Order: sequence, then C-alpha cells, then structure tokens
Amino acid sequence: MTDVTAGPPASPSAMPRPVRSQWRDVWDQFKTHRGALVGAGIFMFIVLAVVIGPLIWPYDAQFIDIRARNQGPSFAHPLGTDQLGRDMLARMMAGGKVSVAVGITAMLLSLVLGTAIGVLAGFFRRLDGALMRVTDLFLALPLLPLLLVMVMLFREALSSRFGPETGIFILIVVAIGVTSWMQTARIVRGDVLALKEREFVLAGRSIGTPPRRIIFRHILPNVLSPIMVSATLGIANAIITESALSFLGLGFPPDFPTWGRLLFDAVDYLQQYPERVLWPGLAISLTVLSVNYVGDGLRDALDPRIRGR
Repeated sequence: MTDVTAGPPASPSAMPRPVRSQWRDVWDQFKTHRGALVGAGIFMFIVLAVVIGPLIWPYDAQFIDIRARNQGPSFAHPLGTDQLGRDMLARMMAGGKVSVAVGITAMLLSLVLGTAIGVLAGFFRRLDGALMRVTDLFLALPLLPLLLVMVMLFREALSSRFGPETGIFILIVVAIGVTSWMQTARIVRGDVLALKEREFVLAGRSIGTPPRRIIFRHILPNVLSPIMVSATLGIANAIITESALSFLGLGFPPDFPTWGRLLFDAVDYLQQYPERVLWPGLAISLTVLSVNYVGDGLRDALDPRIRGR
C-alpha cells in the first residue's frame, strides 16, 4: 500500500539554510573592500618584516663599520649604510619594531581609557557631566606642547629608574595613550546612550540585573564596532606622534633607532644622501595608510546596514 498522506518531496529552496556566523558576514563584507584587503596585506607584511627580519638578517642594527660608511644601495646593503657604517635595512627593521610596538601599546592604553570613560559617562547619568567636561578639557589642550612638557618632566626620572630604553618606551606610550583617548570616549558614550534605552537593557534592569553585568554582557558587545575602528586609527595616530617626538630629538636615545629617529638623523645628510630620508618616511606613510584603509574596511564591515546589502 502507498501512503496517500505523504506530501510531495520538499524542494531544495524550502530546505532550512544553515545559520551563518556574524563574523563570517563581517569577513565577507570586509573582502569586498579592496583597499582594506591591500592595506591589511601591507600592514601584515610590515609587522612580519620588523619582527622576523632582524632574526634572519646577518647585520645588527648597532654594528659599526667605519670602512663601509655612507655607501649607497648594494647587494650587501640593499638600503645603503649611514655615517657610521651601520646597515640601513637592519636599522629600518629595528626602528619599525619599536615604532609598531609603541603604536599598538599606546593604542591599547587609549582604547581602555576611552572605552571605560565612554561607558561610564553614557550608562551612569550622574557621572556623565563630570566625565564629559574632563574629556572636553583634554580636547582643548594642545597635544604636541603637552607631550613635550611630559617628556621633559619625566624623561630623566623614568630613564634612571627603568633604563634609558625601557624608561623612554614607558614614557612615550603613557604620554600618547593619556592624550588620545578622547575621541573613543565620545564615540562610545554616544552608542551607550542609545543602547541603554533598548528593550533588552530595560528587560535586564526590570529583573534586577546589576549594572556591572548589564555593561559586560549587553553594552560592551554592542559597542565593539566603533571600538575596533578606533583601534585601527589609534595605531596610525600613535605611530605618527612617536615619529614626531623622535624627529624633534625628544624620543628614544640616539643609538636606539626608530623611524622618527632615522628621519632626524638623516636631516643633516639630506642634500648628499636624500635616500636616507626616503626610506623611513616611506615606511611611516605605508604603515599609516594601510592601517587607515583597514579601519575603513572594518567600519563598513561592522555596520549592519551596509553588511546586509
């Protein structure tokens, strides 16, 4: 006997589709931004070059060979040598390692400060006025003179306490971090003000969920998009700021290379050897441009209105 109650077989279009991950959708949207893909590739190449390059390159960044000073590009020294015979490629990789480390560490510090202040100001109304006035005060301060004052005041104390290299690293990271959190705080605050009136937050409050749990379980995951975009832009700003301080001679010691310090040292030889200015300037420009393109791609990919198109 045949089962007359059985219906026709379901069509393939009627079959339930597997649930797609949100991060898969973000990656699919990110791949459509060609500039972001190219920027991510360039930035990863720079990071790998400055991290792995010094381990496999035969020349040390501090090795002095007076007989090979002021040489042009060659097979032995692809970027030439400086006035002391030090290999410029080795110094570029060592300087890039320091510059990228400063950029990432300072970005993390400013991101933590900006996110904490933005969430507190947006979620707790009694803290909003005071925290936003502090934010406005920091925004009104001139950035570069403030950094110069901080370096001049704390340079000797930190150098004597932690050593010249570690002390200056801590000083520059803290100085950049505590003067670049304001934009992140204002962006996060605006998103939190809108999110705390949503139904899921009101439902959590109605059943007695403590504010700390609401912030970590509901608020922070929903402000992840602007935080990640601010992180990419913060790396670029930190690298530029560190390069500016090193170019002014207020960064790391002269024998400790950074891209900004290499630019500062090359100014005296600009007319005789202009390529010494070209390489660190090109490295800074490529790093900043690649990070900015990655930030643009993340902004579009994390926006659900654009991602749904």
